[in-house]
Amino acid sequence: MKLLRVGRAGQERPALLDAGGILRDLSGVVPDVDGALLADEDALARVRAAAEGGELPVLDAAGLRIGPPVARIGKVVCIGLNYHDHARETGAQPPAEPVVFFKAADTVVGPNDTVLVPRGSTRTDWEVELAVVIGRTARYLGSAEEGLAHVAGYAVAHDVSEREFQMDRGGTWDKGKNCETFNPLGPWLVTADEVPDPQALALRLWVNGELKQDGTTAEQIFPVGEVVRYVSQFMVLYPGDVINTGTPAGVAFGQPEPKPYLRAGDVVELEIDGLGRQRQELKNA
Repeated sequence: MKLLRVGRAGQERPALLDAGGILRDLSGVVPDVDGALLADEDALARVRAAAEGGELPVLDAAGLRIGPPVARIGKVVCIGLNYHDHARETGAQPPAEPVVFFKAADTVVGPNDTVLVPRGSTRTDWEVELAVVIGRTARYLGSAEEGLAHVAGYAVAHDVSEREFQMDRGGTWDKGKNCETFNPLGPWLVTADEVPDPQALALRLWVNGELKQDGTTAEQIFPVGEVVRYVSQFMVLYPGDVINTGTPAGVAFGQPEPKPYLRAGDVVELEIDGLGRQRQELKNA
């Protein structure tokens, strides 16, 4: 299933994109798309039955904002340097263990919402990423297979980053990762049954129409199941939590000087096969 949330920010309602590409209203079946829904097999079964019945009300998609596909996200866990090609372009050694950092849940916005260039920024960068949404509480998982079994679905994420804040301002990476609007998510949450192999997904990103990233999750150093297993050793993952699993080569930081960092007025578009497409215009904060 392709689950999403539509409407004005803070007033989104649950929806479903059916097999024919028609947008359907789910608000009569479930109150929202959130961790509670993803952990409730009976509720998900009701959604499937309603989708297959073809009787859900049709929504007019024209002019309708798409919000983040998951409500009330508890935490956004991020994995850095998780692609062989990205490590090579930045001159970094592939990490021996996953690099883990956080984005606050309030950085998450809709897939087509405006992205704000922070005040004082000179090095705002782009990163297309596969986002994993947790569907079952995960703690101390014993295998990558168990990790995959705890995934509810997948989405497109844009891990926007400010490199000076991240690398040159002291402390951890979090300064450059938690600026307002720095995690567009969606358009859809695609349930795991529709993604048989998360290590066979193509990712692409364009800036002002120019292709910048053209990668595949096959390049991941730590695959999805292992990432979920690993993270569960250090924290409890709850239904509705999100893991951004890293970015392939092609970011501005990895390019020759002068590096083409983002500015107000730029347009970024990104997509992952089967998971949908995003488009953001940048403006100054």
